[in-house]
Amino acid sequence: MDHSTSLTQHIRATPEKVWAVISDIPGSAATLSGVESVQMLSDGPYGEGTRWKETRSMMGRSETVEMWVAQADPPRTTTVKAHQGGADYTTKFSLAGRDGGTDLALIFGAEVARPTLLSKISMALFGKLGMSVTRKALAKDLAEIAAKAESL
Repeated sequence: MDHSTSLTQHIRATPEKVWAVISDIPGSAATLSGVESVQMLSDGPYGEGTRWKETRSMMGRSETVEMWVAQADPPRTTTVKAHQGGADYTTKFSLAGRDGGTDLALIFGAEVARPTLLSKISMALFGKLGMSVTRKALAKDLAEIAAKAESL
C-alpha cells in the first residue's frame, strides 16, 4: 500500500540559498508555520545521518516524529525519512537552477509495510483525504521555504 504526491515551487533565489533553508533543521520551526518545535538528536552539519524530532500540527493535532537524513547531495537533492505507526515516510527534495532562480521539487510518499485489514479499510476510506491534507501542508511548506530563501 503506497501513497505519494509531488509538488514543484519556483523560487527566486539560487539553489545554494534554497539549500541553506531546507538544510537548516534547527531553524525550521521559525520558517515553517506547521512546525511547532524541533529537537536535534545529532550534532554537526546537515548530512546523511542527521537526526531530529519534529513536532508538527496537522488537522488540529500535534504529533512528534523522529526524522533522519537518508541522503544528501548539496545543493542538488536530499531525502528525509521517518517511521511512525507502521508506516514509512519519505520526502525527497530536488533543486534545479532555472531562470536565475531554483525549481524546488518535492516528492512525498507513505508506505505501510504490513497493512492490516483495519489499515486497508482506513486507507480506502480516508487515504485520499489524508493525502489531500498532506499535499496542502506540503504546498504551504514550499511557499514558506520560498519566502525565506528569497529574503536571504
